[in-house]
Amino acid sequence: MQSLKIFAFSYLIKQILQPYISGRKVAIMSLKKLSLFKYFDIDTWLAKKKLMSVGIQEWRDFETQKVLGTKIDVVIVSDETDYGNSDGNVVNNLYEKLSVKIPAKLNNVPMNTVIRLVNPEAVVYGEYRNALSITAENIEIVGK
Repeated sequence: MQSLKIFAFSYLIKQILQPYISGRKVAIMSLKKLSLFKYFDIDTWLAKKKLMSVGIQEWRDFETQKVLGTKIDVVIVSDETDYGNSDGNVVNNLYEKLSVKIPAKLNNVPMNTVIRLVNPEAVVYGEYRNALSITAENIEIVGK
C-alpha cells in the first residue's frame, strides 16, 4: 500500500512539473471564466472624461498576426471624475494614454480630436489590477 502511495505521489509531481521540464511556458494559475464574475463600468468611468485621438494602427492578433481591426491611441485630456478622495490629495488619470480596439478598419480618424467611444467594453487586468483593455464598436468625432 505504501509503494502505491509513493507511486501516486511521484506520478502527480511528474504531471505538475512536466511542462517545466519540457520547456513549455505554463500559467501557474489558470482559472476559467473568472471574467464573468467581475464587472468594470466603463460608461461611468468615461462619463466625466474627454478622450483625444493621438495615434492609429492596425489591431492584430498577437499569435497569428491576423488583422482584427483598428487600434486607436487616445489620451485623457479632461478628467472630472470623483475618485472619492477625502484626504485632500488630487487623484485623476489626466494625460494617461489608452489604446482602444475597434473591430473594424478605420482610415479617417483625425488626430488631436476629441472622440467618444461607441458601446465600449473594458476589462481590468494586470498584477496590480491597474491596466485596462478597452474595445468599442466604433468612435464618434466630438470636436477639437
